[in-house]
Amino acid sequence: MAMTRSERPYLPAAGHDWFLPLYDPISSLLGMDAARRQLLDQAELKAGHTVLDVGCGTGTLAVLIKRLYPTVEVIGLDPDPRALARARRKADRASVSIRFDQGYADALGYPDRRFDRVFSSMMFHHLEPAEQEGMLREIKRVLKPGGRLELLDFEGSDSPRHGGLSRLFHSHHRLQGNAPDRVVTLMTRAGFEDARMLDSRRRPFGRVAFFQARA
Repeated sequence: MAMTRSERPYLPAAGHDWFLPLYDPISSLLGMDAARRQLLDQAELKAGHTVLDVGCGTGTLAVLIKRLYPTVEVIGLDPDPRALARARRKADRASVSIRFDQGYADALGYPDRRFDRVFSSMMFHHLEPAEQEGMLREIKRVLKPGGRLELLDFEGSDSPRHGGLSRLFHSHHRLQGNAPDRVVTLMTRAGFEDARMLDSRRRPFGRVAFFQARA
């Protein structure tokens, strides 16, 4: 676990600080680019939308959103200052304007009804159960009425179809509890409507699931 200046622990984007420089090339090699594209397709972004990428890590998804949808306002949030530094450099290289904030998923520093879409890509399993519930409540709060949460994560280590390479990034403990029924239940409990798993795909690093819920 790492710490921010506020001394609150968090799990780094790559699971370990030392692995961060390798995170982008390895995740691309293992098929994450296609998964991110599918997540964007399901989001149905429109011109003028406001978007929050919670747990943005090194900014790959945020930069992709801004490149494909230049008129969309994109904000990325992550507790890891090292990952955010890489995200800012990545945005600069792509010549896109993205605001990157340091913060936590269960304590979003944004006003109510601020965003049309909130994305969460491969970070939900980083959180302890209480933090997951807090994150979903906060996302519901900052979404506009009718706005949507678009979530991508490991399907859950209890699935018989789950691949072992997922443990390259995180321990078995961190992959537990992501069973689709549980994720949908947590979304509904947080006040979302039409919470559902849209798809499940096998990737080289394991099985991933695509979720959607409406505020």
